[in-house]
Amino acid sequence: MPSLRLLSSCFSKCIFLIFLTTSVSAYFLIDEPQRDTQWVNNQPNLVQWQKGLLDGINGFDVEMARLSTDGLVFVARNVPAQQDYLNIYIQDIPPGDDYFLIFMNSTHGTMYATSPRFTILSPGSNPTNKGPSPNNAVPTVTVSGAPDPTKAFATTFPALPYNGAVGGWREAVPGSVELVFLVAATLASVVAGGAWTIS
Repeated sequence: MPSLRLLSSCFSKCIFLIFLTTSVSAYFLIDEPQRDTQWVNNQPNLVQWQKGLLDGINGFDVEMARLSTDGLVFVARNVPAQQDYLNIYIQDIPPGDDYFLIFMNSTHGTMYATSPRFTILSPGSNPTNKGPSPNNAVPTVTVSGAPDPTKAFATTFPALPYNGAVGGWREAVPGSVELVFLVAATLASVVAGGAWTIS
């Protein structure tokens, strides 16, 4: 019986360590726009994010909302998560200091991240904090008009290859083969150690 307790204790510790490493690798942060960023109508603006590698999020949808009014601006659907940047060209968006971005899977309703509030200024304004320049290596999405939940997404990116319909887990999670091997080796070591203790 003491060996069974030892085996159970080792197994519990292994499970705890697996969950710990999973939670460390599962983060999603919107770096830009920041709280003091000011976007100007009729100009492109940079959106930047960082996320964990093993979180299973290969793509997401970008929506823009205001705190003072109902409705959403549907910016882009199926944005590839690996690119870390997206340019948004805004036109005819009502000025205000209460806008924020939402990164989510709109099919399942899972929200991954929200940006801090930022400001949108009228055309021709001089911002005090425009933020970083747009990245020419990534796509630019053009959005216009007030928040309206009846409009479609301004841009829909091609279907992602790792969305479950195409490809498999080996391609979806970089290093997954090595991870499965390490977990199997750890469990085999625990079982071998337990068997050795019993004998």
